[in-house]
Amino acid sequence: NMVMSFRVSDLQMLLGFVGRSKSGLKHELVTRALQLVQFDCSPEVFKKIKELYETRYSKKGSDVAQPPPPPHRAEALPLHSSYERGSAVPRTLPTANIDYPALYGKYLNGLGRLPPKVAKPEVRLVKLPFYTTLDELLKPTELVPQNNEKLQESPCIFALTPRQVELIRNSRDLQPGVKSVQVVLRICYTDTSSPQEDQYPPNIAVKVNHSYCSVPGYYPSNKPGVEPKRPCRPINLTHLMYLSAATNRITVTWGNYGKSYSVGLYLVRQMTSAELLQRLKNIGVKHPELCKALVKEKLRLDPDSEIATTGVRVSLICPLVKMRLSVPCRAETCAHLQCFDAVFYLQMNEKKPTWMCPVCDKPAPYDQLIIDGLLSKILTECEDADEIEYLVDGSWCPIRAEKERSCSPQCPILVLGSSDVNGLLPTPNGNGENGKATADVVDLTLDSSSSEEEEEEDEEEDDDDEGPQPKRRCSYEKGLVSAC
Repeated sequence: NMVMSFRVSDLQMLLGFVGRSKSGLKHELVTRALQLVQFDCSPEVFKKIKELYETRYSKKGSDVAQPPPPPHRAEALPLHSSYERGSAVPRTLPTANIDYPALYGKYLNGLGRLPPKVAKPEVRLVKLPFYTTLDELLKPTELVPQNNEKLQESPCIFALTPRQVELIRNSRDLQPGVKSVQVVLRICYTDTSSPQEDQYPPNIAVKVNHSYCSVPGYYPSNKPGVEPKRPCRPINLTHLMYLSAATNRITVTWGNYGKSYSVGLYLVRQMTSAELLQRLKNIGVKHPELCKALVKEKLRLDPDSEIATTGVRVSLICPLVKMRLSVPCRAETCAHLQCFDAVFYLQMNEKKPTWMCPVCDKPAPYDQLIIDGLLSKILTECEDADEIEYLVDGSWCPIRAEKERSCSPQCPILVLGSSDVNGLLPTPNGNGENGKATADVVDLTLDSSSSEEEEEEDEEEDDDDEGPQPKRRCSYEKGLVSAC
């Protein structure tokens, strides 16, 4: 409040005192001085501010704590209308024992109240894998309603430092118009008990300077009675901001329905799934010997005695995309040995972050992911099988050919596990591939001239329980067994 009342000469003296640039328009000097108070808070600076304030207003009365009349509207930074009316700002502000940085943050966010004397726990936001925080521009600050209206507006004003502007301008383009270094707005519940996930209030709208910013919409819900969900992510403000020393004004419109929310501003670098994958490869690979010890331990402690004696099977097909694993991955917290493909897992969470294991449907956050070094080695050594079995001593063997029954009781289908028969990788439960393999066997037992007609007859007879099918199945089965 003292800084806001300074004239140009006072601002220049303060900035000169700390070696900052004294040139520019008044609003630029005010922004620079406010940043000084917020980021370079030292006793000497506060002493100088108090000295300049008392020198200017000591002539008007002995009570130096009385603030001056508000500056002229043309010279003031754009603030919420409540400040212009003076309804939210106390008429008197003591000059001693004030936490000026805290006061500055609250003053800019529609609170206009002195900070509490007793320090309270601060609201913390969870770390997001796809965002690396470079600077905290505004700590999470509570959105306080100014009246009894359901729709509220809360303002925030700030300016970027030259270094921050440079970081944004020099950052690479993720896509046209989207920089990798961004200023983002994050909103969460005002809850200090644990780090909070992003959560939007009802009726949210965000205005940056003179334009509204797009906010993620709702995921459509196809289930009756289930409300559509909204992905609450950081809101990128960069493309609407002044990338200069000019002051930016952000206005958050929100619905006041009883729950308390806090907002924070951050300078971040947005990561890509490829970058997270590379980081995981650099620091998240679990050594094959450690994975082997884990296999032995699991088989030794498994309560199912049958699995413990015969081993445990692991598919080399990713459950996400039904393709062969390239980077076998799972969370440290998962109890299973089955892996999923890190490439596709990261790509899916880049589009729609859920961080849930596709095998056990339990949380599998990025910082808990590991690359299975043993399974990575097996994938390079075992190219002609899509499933392996771990044995009790930690060794493994491929399962190259296995007779399996189809889910349909009317038409059991045999699966050929060997890829060198038809040059295709069979899928564990894909009827299309299995049907193709069975058709190849049928062709070997029929005349080439009548093969197509017989196949059509087979399709018609699939639904008929009585017919020559059982007899033919028997002959194929015998032929396959003898061939193996």
